[in-house]
Amino acid sequence: MTKPVLDHLGETKLALGPITGAGDGDWHHAVDEGGTVWLALDRKGSSVNTISEGVLKGLAGHLDALEADTPKALVIRSAKPAGFAAGADITGFDAMSEEGAEDLLRQGHDVLVRLEALDCPTICVTHGAALGAGFELALACDWRIAVDGASFGFPEVRLGLHPGLGGTFRLPALIEPTEAMTLMLTGKSAHTKKAKSLGIADVVCEERHVEAAIEAIIAGDVEKHGAGLSSHAFRLGPARNLAARRMRSEAAKQAPPEHYPAPEALIALWEEHGDDRAAMQEGEIASFAELLKTETSKNLRRVFFLRQGLKDKARGEDEIAHVHVVGAGAMGGEIAAWAALQGKTVTLGDVETGPIGAALKQARKVCKDKHLSSTEARDALDRLIPDMRGYGVARADLVIEAAPEKPDLKGKIYADLGKGMKPGSILATNTSSLPLAELAKKAKTPTRFAGLHFFNPVSKLELVEVVAHDKTSKATLDRLSAFCGAIDRLPVLVQDYPGFLVNRALTPYLLEAMVLMEEGVPKEVIDSAAIDFGMPMGPVTLADQVGLDICLHVAESLKEHLDKPMPDVTAALRDKVEAGESGKKAGQGFYDWSDGTPHPDTEDEGPADLTDRLILPMLDACVECLRKDIARDADEVDAALIFATGFAPFRGGPMHHAKARGVEEVRATLSDLAARHGPRFEPDEGWSDLA
Repeated sequence: MTKPVLDHLGETKLALGPITGAGDGDWHHAVDEGGTVWLALDRKGSSVNTISEGVLKGLAGHLDALEADTPKALVIRSAKPAGFAAGADITGFDAMSEEGAEDLLRQGHDVLVRLEALDCPTICVTHGAALGAGFELALACDWRIAVDGASFGFPEVRLGLHPGLGGTFRLPALIEPTEAMTLMLTGKSAHTKKAKSLGIADVVCEERHVEAAIEAIIAGDVEKHGAGLSSHAFRLGPARNLAARRMRSEAAKQAPPEHYPAPEALIALWEEHGDDRAAMQEGEIASFAELLKTETSKNLRRVFFLRQGLKDKARGEDEIAHVHVVGAGAMGGEIAAWAALQGKTVTLGDVETGPIGAALKQARKVCKDKHLSSTEARDALDRLIPDMRGYGVARADLVIEAAPEKPDLKGKIYADLGKGMKPGSILATNTSSLPLAELAKKAKTPTRFAGLHFFNPVSKLELVEVVAHDKTSKATLDRLSAFCGAIDRLPVLVQDYPGFLVNRALTPYLLEAMVLMEEGVPKEVIDSAAIDFGMPMGPVTLADQVGLDICLHVAESLKEHLDKPMPDVTAALRDKVEAGESGKKAGQGFYDWSDGTPHPDTEDEGPADLTDRLILPMLDACVECLRKDIARDADEVDAALIFATGFAPFRGGPMHHAKARGVEEVRATLSDLAARHGPRFEPDEGWSDLA
């Protein structure tokens, strides 16, 4: 075992030796002075652990030796600083579905059953995240020690799957079953305190106390968490039937079964076999193997790799330590807070104190939402420094301008910044619609000026458009991409264009909804059609959320600068804005927000072409952006629309959906819509290249 691994495992009294038994080198093996065996998972060639077929075969080899010569105890943990294990290695899922998934799953189950049956205490020590198959490995151990900050979860539902290595029966047997089902159905994680209260973690401690906790477990001094009375009740079919009906109702609100079959499959599995572990195990294997073959799972796995691709492109060396944000409004405050949470020193300036106070309050909320410990939250807030006089400008490696969308105001800000920014620093604007080529003329050094377009809320929407104009240097773009990666955001490089990529595609969707309303289609019907397609919310609700004033500004900008006509609804929008009904932030827009978020619910149907009128203009705008080289490729277009707008992930992205539906069919449908509704639907000439 290497010195870095030893450092990470703590000052253990290990008599370290080479790996023994079969395996592929993903496991380190050692025996301490008291006769306890330590196995440290250290996946070769990766900064994070994933559970692969090779990892399980390696564990099986060690189990051969442990079954032949039973130790005092077995401790399993990770040798990776990043965490315990990030789940299964999904790169092999396609091949797995073709090579007999059920047989491969049974082999994995057999390994964990052997671990579970080992005739000595088995203790899993987790730090960081134990997710998916990593969580299932932990569940197969007798005891779980969570180092402060650890978390446990089953994100498989986000891949169109449910747990496949025993999680469906081990977790409900360990904790209250409806809590277990909630974790599996939502994909959410249980962080340290919740994991302890639920009974997932038997001990929570700091790293320096891990050895003492292990010794206490071996000595029998740690009490096991009881399953509780409700667990016994759910062994009865009627109780599970009732709970399953409630689960179906709640799951369908977030994941309609016609689009996302995994939640229904999991609920049915538990409802039918929740009192029979053997049947549940067989059912889990068969169900997982079937879900692997579904288009939903294939597309959601595609989305996973799209995210990974953007992360890989952002892995450059990050040289930005100090960020100064100009403008503490909703966007500037969120950008500043998020950068501080991710370790950057951030100074935040504004002409008024009120917005800065609101930004600090929002930062505290984000800390809580992200489950930061009190120490982590304190440190993050210490890095976020109010800076009314702009002292941070001279020290900043990156200055982000997040002022109102007024070219003259931005020009004045750039002139002032040019006097104080240090050599080599970058100036970036968060504008969502103003042409960068014009703004660049007002920047002191156009080569180090670019767009850095975040989406609201920054703490939840991962995408950032890194926008280049014709004078932006490659070095600037590389530095900005690396900065995005360093603050855990996903950068997509786009060229200067009206609306860039995301707003160029999204605006026709929003404006067509307003045309439909003017034609008499109820807003609830419009929103329901979009939600039925798979969008996270309807366009009318989204317009209210974004702000009708912002929608008006973007619509006017695109109408002025695009060749293709935009729906003419600016007058109706302007009337709403001038009446003070600018959407959610005003309490009133197209919907009344005074009592919280509206929920469109209607059985009424709209015109037969309603969904096509909403969705196909988005696809057409994406094709236009590809033809004009605004985006680099179709995969990045798909990623941008999924991670910035929530475009139906189970469809794999707008371009993937267009190809799945048929390029010629989409083009013909657009031509038909143009003949009936006007030239805004004329298909872009780029469809020919796709065909």
